[in-house]
Amino acid sequence: MATVLSVSGSPSVSSRTAKLLRHLDTRLAAQGHEVIPLDVRTIPAEALLGADFKHPAIVEATELFARAEGVVIATPVYKAAYSGVLKALLDLLPQYALTGKTVLPLVTGGSTAHVLALDYALRPVLNSMGAAHIVQGWFTLDKDITTGEDGGITVAPATAEALTQVVDQFSAVLGRTPLLAAAG
Repeated sequence: MATVLSVSGSPSVSSRTAKLLRHLDTRLAAQGHEVIPLDVRTIPAEALLGADFKHPAIVEATELFARAEGVVIATPVYKAAYSGVLKALLDLLPQYALTGKTVLPLVTGGSTAHVLALDYALRPVLNSMGAAHIVQGWFTLDKDITTGEDGGITVAPATAEALTQVVDQFSAVLGRTPLLAAAG
């Protein structure tokens, strides 16, 4: 199947966004995809904030984006937009780093007032980076993600069902064989 880069744009170590994303990664892996997790918060701050394009962590992240056929990008909402650490990484990637890629955007937030961040903040930047296909994303309320004492998560049933459909749609798009150009 496909190689999927799974990017958590949360700056928090105990992030529900990251835990939800890693939970969804298991579904993609079970469907036969190679899933590569990338937590932006693990990239050194001096590389992100200093715009150090040659820093080994930035070079590695750029290579991971280039290698992937599909990209899942998950971020919490801060100030009605995606996270600053995600913005810093996206700014350091090549302008068309998502060219030819299928992208699944996922957003988490504390209230439904932030639901439009998906379409008005995140989707335009993904589009400007050349994404071939941005599938329907999903906004999840923080209250629908419960973290257990063991570190695992429980997702509210209706949200879990919707996320399953969104992830399965993304997986199905990745599984399609691209049309080959006619030989001339």
